[in-house]
Amino acid sequence: MKKNRAVIACAAFIGVLVVGIGVRGQGKKESPAPPKIMHFGDLKWTPIIKGCDLATVAGDPSADGAQFVLRIRCADGAKIPAHWHPTDEHVTVLKGVFLVGMGETFDESRLTAMNAGNFAMMPKEMRHFAMSKGETIVQVHAMGPFKVNWVNPSEVQPPDAPGAAAAKPKP
Repeated sequence: MKKNRAVIACAAFIGVLVVGIGVRGQGKKESPAPPKIMHFGDLKWTPIIKGCDLATVAGDPSADGAQFVLRIRCADGAKIPAHWHPTDEHVTVLKGVFLVGMGETFDESRLTAMNAGNFAMMPKEMRHFAMSKGETIVQVHAMGPFKVNWVNPSEVQPPDAPGAAAAKPKP
């Protein structure tokens, strides 16, 4: 009988110990951050070049080594001159047709159409250019810092430039 009591006492002690460790472990766990939901209407668009606006979706594009997501919205016919980035650029077309080409100068004959849902990865320092067909929205994700290095800065039209370039995208 004493042996049974010893076994029961030992089992009870182990049970209390296990429960105590479990409770202690739960107390130390930090709850994960809640998901961040960004509604399209909450995006803050900033004009970047004639016919194109940019909005940060998540992260800090200027932070070194940090992930970020941004969107670029372009009016029909907007042209993005040849440029390159110091980090890989991952582009997904969300709306419209995004025409992309590789090279040091904008050349419409070298454009390849990307429809909504298409994806492209531009390796760091790859010279590329683009144009939109219809109102177009692309999503870019990469590691910061995000920097646009224009191959020929004189080809870049500021957002407020008058003339025949594409109209401002609709909000």
